[in-house]
Amino acid sequence: MKPIHILLVEDNEGDILLTTEALIEGKFTNKVSVAKDGSAAIDFLEKKGVYTNAEIPDLILLDINLPKKNGQEVLQHIKNSDALKHIPVIMLTTSSTEKDILDSYKNYANCYITKPVEVTAFSEAIAKIEDFWFTVVKLPPNK
Repeated sequence: MKPIHILLVEDNEGDILLTTEALIEGKFTNKVSVAKDGSAAIDFLEKKGVYTNAEIPDLILLDINLPKKNGQEVLQHIKNSDALKHIPVIMLTTSSTEKDILDSYKNYANCYITKPVEVTAFSEAIAKIEDFWFTVVKLPPNK
C-alpha cells in the first residue's frame, strides 16, 4: 500500500505536534504536509510560490480558525475547484458552534470533528480518523 498523503492545515504548534505524532504512530504509512494558514494551504494545493513541487494530498485535515484565510474560505476554494474537489476534507477544530458545523457541511466538508481537549482522547480521535478513512473508505485516486 502506498503512503497516504495528508495535508494538515493548522496554525497551533501544539496541535500540529500532537496530530503529526499520532499519525506517525498510526498503523499506516503516512506522509504529512503542514500549512500554517489558509493562504498557505491554498498555495500548497494550487502549487504556487514555495509549493510548486507540492504533491496533491489524499486527505485534508482542516482547522476553521486560521490566519489570513479561515478554514471555511479554504474549504470553499477546494470544493469549488474541479481539480481539488475530489479530495476528502475533514474539519478538525476546537469549535463546536452550530454555525461552524452547518457552514462546514454547506461548504461540502466530508465530516466535522471537534478536537478533544485531553491528549489521550485527541490521539485516539486521530487514530479513529486514520482507521476509518484508510481502512473503511476507498479514497479517490489523485489526478
